[in-house]
Amino acid sequence: MPIRGIDPGLPQISARHSGRARTPTHPAAGLDAIPPPFERTDTALINEFPPPERPAAAEMPLPRERRFQGERPSDRNGERRPQRGPRPDRPKRRDVSGWVILDKGVGMTSTHAVAVVKRLFNAKKAGHAGTLDPLASGILPIALGEATKTVPFVMDGRKAYRFTVAWGVETDTDDGEGREVATSEARPTREAVEAALPNFLGSIEQVPPRFSAIKIQGERAYDLAREGEVVELAPRRVQIDHLAIVEHTADRTVIEAECGKGTYVRAIARDLGRMLGCYGHIAALRRTRVGPFTEAVACTVPGLDNENPEANLAHLQPVETALDGVPSTAVSRDMALRLMRGQSVILRGRDAPAAGKAFATCGGILVAVGDVERGELVPHRVFHLGGTAANRPA
Repeated sequence: MPIRGIDPGLPQISARHSGRARTPTHPAAGLDAIPPPFERTDTALINEFPPPERPAAAEMPLPRERRFQGERPSDRNGERRPQRGPRPDRPKRRDVSGWVILDKGVGMTSTHAVAVVKRLFNAKKAGHAGTLDPLASGILPIALGEATKTVPFVMDGRKAYRFTVAWGVETDTDDGEGREVATSEARPTREAVEAALPNFLGSIEQVPPRFSAIKIQGERAYDLAREGEVVELAPRRVQIDHLAIVEHTADRTVIEAECGKGTYVRAIARDLGRMLGCYGHIAALRRTRVGPFTEAVACTVPGLDNENPEANLAHLQPVETALDGVPSTAVSRDMALRLMRGQSVILRGRDAPAAGKAFATCGGILVAVGDVERGELVPHRVFHLGGTAANRPA
């Protein structure tokens, strides 16, 4: 049966056999305009092109598995470069838990100090309890492993400082690295400084330095200040328990301070200089205590073994050291398992904590810390110290 619109005398070629969809041809073109079956008129045969030139053997690249065997090709000076050996395997990070009380030196950031200690102990996890400025030295508690769960207890602890105030100059950073913003020829006497110190004791309102880590709409204040923006920080309530003069000269005064969380010693020097009418800034700062950690148990980076992480365990303080002052209670194995599953347990015995914060141990190992409510210990943090490679000094 002829198809409508096609001359029955013409050979019928389907698109399936021709290799491409057929384009309708004008009737006036006649038979000569229709290509013969199975011939592609719009594509040249591959045999019409000459074969590609094969590069010489010397120009062909070596197989990947042979490319860097033996000596490497010569460098520009014609000298043979020795083959680089395989990289040594990094030691596998291990589960080590405890506190390292680092006596940080001047010039090192707190973040760098944590990274160094983490490497020297070959620990999987590390963090610090309170930033210490690069220009400051002294106690930087570094938590390893499970000790990171007790960081808030250390940060909420009391802190002690010894700092030197240089009189006559106020800087935009309130320390010796900043730009001078005010100067004075006046210098305070020891008696004048002693008379001003009580104004900074107790619970007071303190304006933090513009160059601080406080966040303003998601950005650090020191980043905004470095970009030239005017940073206005709201006053914050802080607790200062002790201020005493250690040494006084015409241009400088050394002061010891004991204060609570969030207190800026740089702000004390700034406000003290303004009150005395002579301006001032921090010339030296050392932190001597953070919570239960003092200089007596501190170690330095040069004092740690760079080759043997096992030797550094002698400087490791137990995890529960951070819980100094928190009541403790011993529990049975069954109670310890319940606590580690996040379930509360009933405390019995006249020595059991009545209310508030408390931590539980089983066989001398820290199990959980939480709150005692109506005779039950409700765990907020549980610890897995049984399987750690090290969690206390040997």
